[in-house]
Amino acid sequence: MKVKSDPRHQRRVKIMQELFTWDFQKDQTSDLKDILSTLPEIDDLIKLGAPSRPIKDINKIDLSILRLAIYELVKEKKTPPKVIIDEAIELAKEFGAESSPGFINGVLGKIIEIKEIKTN
Repeated sequence: MKVKSDPRHQRRVKIMQELFTWDFQKDQTSDLKDILSTLPEIDDLIKLGAPSRPIKDINKIDLSILRLAIYELVKEKKTPPKVIIDEAIELAKEFGAESSPGFINGVLGKIIEIKEIKTN
């Protein structure tokens, strides 16, 4: 059972919030250093996963969630892809708009196909 007090969930919430803040203030914290260093590659994958939505038009919360999830999927590779996607959807339900979970799921699903990441 998922628990919001899970330390892994809390870590993701913290990083997602920092990414959201960074979009407005461009202050870099040590938690974001690795993610921000690969941001061009991450954003290119978002463009492939959501070709009809320019980065600037994506809700900032959704964008922060996507950036974190894609970093975990493509760069970190410490957590199974299904877990990363599930957690991203949960963050979208908790912090995003009504349409956020479906959007996040669709974009990440397309990126998994493009990168041929195994979810099993």
